Amino acid sequence: MRAYIVGGAVRDALLGLPVKDRDWVVVGETPEAMIARGFRPVGRDFPVFLHPETHEEYALARTERKHGHGHAGFVCHAAPDVTLEDDLSRRDLSINAIARDADGALIDPYGGVRDLAAKVFRHVGPAFAEDPLRILRVARFAARLPDFALAPETLALMRQMSAGGELDHLTPERVWQELARGLMETHPSRMFRVLRDCGALAVILPEVDRLFETPQPPRHHPEGDAGAHVMMVIDRAARAGHPLMVRWACLLHDIGKGETPPDILPRHYAHEARGALLAESISLRLRIPAACREFATLFAREHGKLGHIADMRPGTIVDVLERCDAARRPERFRALLDAAACDYLGRGGERAASWPPAPAWAAALEAFFSIDAGKVARNTSDRGQIPAQIHAARAQAVRARLQAGAGQSPGHSGNSGDALPPRPHPHPSPPLSQASPK
Repeated sequence: MRAYIVGGAVRDALLGLPVKDRDWVVVGETPEAMIARGFRPVGRDFPVFLHPETHEEYALARTERKHGHGHAGFVCHAAPDVTLEDDLSRRDLSINAIARDADGALIDPYGGVRDLAAKVFRHVGPAFAEDPLRILRVARFAARLPDFALAPETLALMRQMSAGGELDHLTPERVWQELARGLMETHPSRMFRVLRDCGALAVILPEVDRLFETPQPPRHHPEGDAGAHVMMVIDRAARAGHPLMVRWACLLHDIGKGETPPDILPRHYAHEARGALLAESISLRLRIPAACREFATLFAREHGKLGHIADMRPGTIVDVLERCDAARRPERFRALLDAAACDYLGRGGERAASWPPAPAWAAALEAFFSIDAGKVARNTSDRGQIPAQIHAARAQAVRARLQAGAGQSPGHSGNSGDALPPRPHPHPSPPLSQASPK
């Protein structure tokens, strides 16, 4: 059996990167012969098999013929007469069209080794234009390999594809899958800049695309427009190693600025409320997981408050904590603070090494959780006053804690590494409401 390691495993090995999974292409065989060798068939659209011992994927060499729109509009042909070069010709980029045989020799008919050395993303051939998902894949590779550049002819082809309407045929699930993978790379901003350069961002995320034309107050945002700021924020989240829901929220946190009335620019009054609605709408459109959708909506609405605890009264601090359901979901609130730190640190100009409000939030949370809501409820004779009494007790505890720890302004000391206090017993929380505009 002639089997070759192909694609990402060869590319990453040549780049000196960890190889996670190995994919194989088999030439000159039939499905019946593979099964007779003990391989287990798992492919639905074309012959793919699992090795009986290693469980790695082995696919029969195949060609594809376009017969519809979108990513799935292909007819595959796998037969013993399909060559390795035929199979490699249908791949997206030259750096992904390199194979290695059993003796370690490279088979590189499309110049992938050359392009790896030159750090260039170059499409293999005209078949690239048949699959619009490849635009997102190339953008994702740019986020993973930020020192690579697009070949001019590849960028031109991607622009032609974006303008041709093929992206409209991608399913929301596939779009989200590529965006999510790109957000988890080391430099996610590269993905969105490539998508914008080729015109794809205006198709799949027009709300984000608009941010690049949206000015901000230079005093607070010396980095430039809202798009530049958001790119810095998501890269900051990546450097900090935050999970996907934090990175998605960082991308959408200022999304409301794209709909600011022109007559008040470059200021963005009430952009949090607009942004919460947009974050919810975008997340529903892409059918992303509920946890990511809810977190992004919450952060878009509340991020303006999280950075200004030093200017807030104790009762307002408790309002924020209750709106964010911190009593029942303290881990999620901690993630909101992580996202807020990225918002602060991810912009131009001189920045502190850590997020200044972090210690004040740690102190406020400690006081907030020190109140036994059940005990307050039992000691309140008027049942209708229970929420107000719990709120008042929490506000009093927050005031005392911040005053006791104040030799300095509570929002301007410490670092973002303060741990959350122990999780309290659950108790009823008031419904979520819109955040106050900046």
